Amino acid sequence: MRILRFAAVGVTVALALTACGQGSATKEAAAPDGKAVVRYMNFSSNDGHEKDLTAIVNAFQTANPDITVQVETVPYADYFTKLQTAVAGGTAADAFELNYENFVTYAKNGSLAELKDVDGAVYKPSLYSAFSSDGKQYGVPESFSNVVLFYNKTLFKQAGVAAPTADWTWKDEQAAATKLTNKATKTWGDYQPVSYNEFYKVLAQNGGEFLNADRTAATFNSPQGVEAANFLVGKVGKTMPTEADGAGTPDFDSKLFKSGKLAMWHTGIWMFSALADAKFDWDVVVEPGNTKKASAMFANGLVVNAASKNATAAQKWITYLSSSDETTKTRLASSWELPPIADESKLKSYLDQPKPANRAAVFTALESPVLPPVIERQQEMQDAVTQELTAAAAGRKTVEKALADAQTKVNGLLKK
Repeated sequence: MRILRFAAVGVTVALALTACGQGSATKEAAAPDGKAVVRYMNFSSNDGHEKDLTAIVNAFQTANPDITVQVETVPYADYFTKLQTAVAGGTAADAFELNYENFVTYAKNGSLAELKDVDGAVYKPSLYSAFSSDGKQYGVPESFSNVVLFYNKTLFKQAGVAAPTADWTWKDEQAAATKLTNKATKTWGDYQPVSYNEFYKVLAQNGGEFLNADRTAATFNSPQGVEAANFLVGKVGKTMPTEADGAGTPDFDSKLFKSGKLAMWHTGIWMFSALADAKFDWDVVVEPGNTKKASAMFANGLVVNAASKNATAAQKWITYLSSSDETTKTRLASSWELPPIADESKLKSYLDQPKPANRAAVFTALESPVLPPVIERQQEMQDAVTQELTAAAAGRKTVEKALADAQTKVNGLLKK
């Protein structure tokens, strides 16, 4: 563990930052007289972005000399256990970071303060609305990533196949994938994991719903769900590799794409930097849909503890951390996820990078997002759906049987 010290408006403030993979932060520094103290707990700056967060804190305290921010950074693996204990014990920080899935739980259980008079217009609308519940705003978006369709432009050109466009449907994608698959050279047209994360997305692309409105029952075993699952499973062995080919093993998909043996790949924008040295031309486009567009969106948000005695100052801090020019500049310079701001002119340094050329697709995808379904027993639900879909992909069950069994399991989890 290490302590970083910096001067803020003539006062030295101690920020306790957790070293890579180590325990939680040291105890708080004493608050200077006349200042409001905001304790802030986070996970996303751990292991590489501690200095970036420090720079933002410095700028905030310079602009708000009446507020001192005390940071506690906790590794992601330990974060939610520590947070749950702190909230239950009444010792949670004034403000803290939540991913979307955990936000849903904390917003429902009364742990979060409602935010007042936030300028929601500074954020991308879909990101801002993600952190509301029952018509009230309980958080602001902090950062996001999403999934797009990567494609190997060189393979498309060599095969004489027209490149993907934003108007493509599933039918267009699979027609191209069929032409681009060459099993003799072990070149595949498409790769989309047969998993929970991909299923809830293609279900949305087909107009289906994973859960009912009050999240008391699973509803994905529907005609739309069966068609969506068949779309995923039907690719296996035809236009995309099987488990026997190595599909599903660590880094299989990224290695396949980088080797020039994969024409299309459904994956996240976090892979941009990993493909910087690819020896072929590639680009991205918003993923095809069937009856509608739906792009997977993953977001982290910032919230205020309902029990905080410094809620006003805490809200001021989280809105600065989420939307200020200083934060935007720092995030873009250090590739620390993408800021959620609406003003794309401030994202020019990101959009102007040469690869991929169509970075605008990242923001177009935010216009039709689908967020992960959330229940209390989240991981068990995800595992159950993936397990059943995997069985169908391997031919051990029909798609219809796998989906029915998956829904029975999820409904069982909802009732426990």
